[in-house]
Amino acid sequence: MKALLLLIIIAFELFGAVIKSPVLSVDKTNETVTIKIDKIDVGVSGFVVHHITPNHSAILKNAVVQSFDPRTKTATIKMSKFSALNNNALPHGKWKVQPGDTVELAFGYSRSLLIAPNEEIYYKIARSVKTQWIHPDLFATLLSFRGHPTPLKEDFTAMADASSVGLLFIYLDQKVYTVDIKSFKILNISDAKLKQTKVHLPFYTRVNNIDAAWWGAGSSRMKSYAPHYYELLVANNKTNKELYEIIKSAHPKLHYLLDEFEIGK
Repeated sequence: MKALLLLIIIAFELFGAVIKSPVLSVDKTNETVTIKIDKIDVGVSGFVVHHITPNHSAILKNAVVQSFDPRTKTATIKMSKFSALNNNALPHGKWKVQPGDTVELAFGYSRSLLIAPNEEIYYKIARSVKTQWIHPDLFATLLSFRGHPTPLKEDFTAMADASSVGLLFIYLDQKVYTVDIKSFKILNISDAKLKQTKVHLPFYTRVNNIDAAWWGAGSSRMKSYAPHYYELLVANNKTNKELYEIIKSAHPKLHYLLDEFEIGK
């Protein structure tokens, strides 16, 4: 229980209001911008917003914190196409990101999805963290619609867009990984000393069957819980030294993942 109490503290630190900061500069390729901010974690996602009038604004780009310099308190923000609210019936502006636009980060961080291996672990963690949980049944339904009984990173992105979820919690081997659901960057790793007696694949859900597509990534049935989620984490956190050390000290069957890291290369 002491370990789970740590999650409550972490939750209060992360579940603050949306962080807003004006764009200071835009690179020549219009792919990154810089902002001033006291502190921010690499991987926190959000949007770049253009204010048309004091009462009207438009989201121009997705945004993810690429780097943060604590000395200058400057963050570099990587931008990408914003497609969460595509609607051909609505007019499209032709604005480009420019200084004075606003970067809004940590959007949706008050809403979370928890991936756990069984019902008991799911509810022990869920009851220890103060957040608005989006039930995994909804994610399982989305996976069934997409034909992915083995969830991919893009499925989590689709879940974020559909339900305005900002954070993803994944339980693996007595640890809970707090992840930005869009960038899949690890924001925190906490101990959670819980006994795991059984595994529900691909994660705890009351949905009995997730439909599978005929072919393609994600269409095969998951064979093992931990390796798949470790693979997703490593693929999107190749420079994370803490994750590297965890896998290095884990079961030898996971050591094939060590070659995926870009630490000291």
